[in-house]
Amino acid sequence: MRPIDFSQFVNELATLSGQAILPFFRSAIAADDKSRGGAFDPVTEADRAGEATMRQLIKRTFPTHGIIGEEFGSENTDAEYVWILDPIDGTRAFIAGLPTWGTLIGLSRNGRPVFGMMHQPFTGERFFGDGGSATFRGPGGERHLRTRRCRSLSEAILSTTSPKLFAGEELRAYDRVESVARLTRYGCDCYAYCMLAAGHIDLVIESGLKSYDIAALIPIIEGAGGIVTTWDGGSAASGGGIIAAGDKRIHAAALELLKS
Repeated sequence: MRPIDFSQFVNELATLSGQAILPFFRSAIAADDKSRGGAFDPVTEADRAGEATMRQLIKRTFPTHGIIGEEFGSENTDAEYVWILDPIDGTRAFIAGLPTWGTLIGLSRNGRPVFGMMHQPFTGERFFGDGGSATFRGPGGERHLRTRRCRSLSEAILSTTSPKLFAGEELRAYDRVESVARLTRYGCDCYAYCMLAAGHIDLVIESGLKSYDIAALIPIIEGAGGIVTTWDGGSAASGGGIIAAGDKRIHAAALELLKS
């Protein structure tokens, strides 16, 4: 049986969640701290409104589907199709008024990510893919996404949300890669992965991710010709330590340094 084309429905989810979230951006919004005494982990009414809007539409349209969401948890995760939602990936950027955040909408079938979208409603950009191809749609029109070739780490642009993601041996492993890369940029969250798919960034390395942080981005990156795995080369669908690359050569080289 051929997979169902969910692209139109995902676009509807993006539009409605964007309408729920955008009025809060660059407003006097308050942020709660979910960390319970750890590193600041903010959540806002915009996060909750965006996810609630998507959940309501999914349940109404596909009542047998499962849902995994950052703000309201998981339900029916044994279903053939499971939606994986992060209403605002990059809440720290959101509350700082910076546009490097996005809504992540992922769909898995039998545990494998099969479609994903990153929607940035403030800039009007949508990045989406199904693992076989990937597309960008924005104010200037639409085009296919393709990662760029990069022969060596010394030529690579690297990104991570923050070096504070890492500690101990993980930090030493990450530093081995950063010390070789040509340029490193911080603080881009999901936007960095989309810039990798678009051919502007070569490598993204992060740690401690949840499934809702990465599942939607996997079909976009793979559809653009890139590769996404865990630090040990396994599936990235469940999160953890993640390495994404536009060229398999620097993916292999970075993995070697991470394992050294």
